[in-house]
Amino acid sequence: MKPKAIIKLAVDMLMTLALLFLMGYHLWGEALHEWVGAGMLLLFIAHHILNGHWYKTLFKGKYNALRILTLCTTSLVLVSMLAQMYSGIVMSRYVFVFLPFGGGMSLARRLHILGSYWGFLLMSLHLGLHWNMILGVLRKSARIKSSSKVRSIIAFIIGLAIAGYGVWTFISRAFPTYLFLKSEFIFLNYSEPKILFYIDYLALMGLCIFIAYYSTKLIRKFKKKTEES
Repeated sequence: MKPKAIIKLAVDMLMTLALLFLMGYHLWGEALHEWVGAGMLLLFIAHHILNGHWYKTLFKGKYNALRILTLCTTSLVLVSMLAQMYSGIVMSRYVFVFLPFGGGMSLARRLHILGSYWGFLLMSLHLGLHWNMILGVLRKSARIKSSSKVRSIIAFIIGLAIAGYGVWTFISRAFPTYLFLKSEFIFLNYSEPKILFYIDYLALMGLCIFIAYYSTKLIRKFKKKTEES
């Protein structure tokens, strides 16, 4: 792999880990949450600089279903991240406390809830849309050159099981309530084991990756059949 590709992969991995960490706000405390959030801001900026060529291609070429889906998801991720960054800075008590924000706490709180919950799902979907590329890197690293139908079936079954657990997490963690801001009070279980919390959130991330990855496969298969007919 080229150095730039390695850096891009490292930044994306760190962003994914930071995202999972930040969702566990109640498990780590407010100060650490803010510092990791500030780090996420820097990683977010680095990610966009490293992928600057994407902006240059926005008005080039044709837009098929997959490209439209990717563009919409990426745009929504950007909106949710900006909402999180702005609201996080406004509500900051540690990292950005020196900035002169005197009000807007109520709006910032709402934006932070929406940005956090929508952002987690959208970033997971964004990861799933690029899962084929990630699998390619893993296959190359493991020196797997040939495809295997048995391996694909096993991977699908495992993915389906994780996705099923992710659905349960989506419901049990009351995601619909926070996604549509039906309540501004978030229930946080401060005594729950960290491992169980992150198993739930990894499963929810897995659900989004599963949906996005297999949706892209179906879109590509449909496109191929259309071109052949």
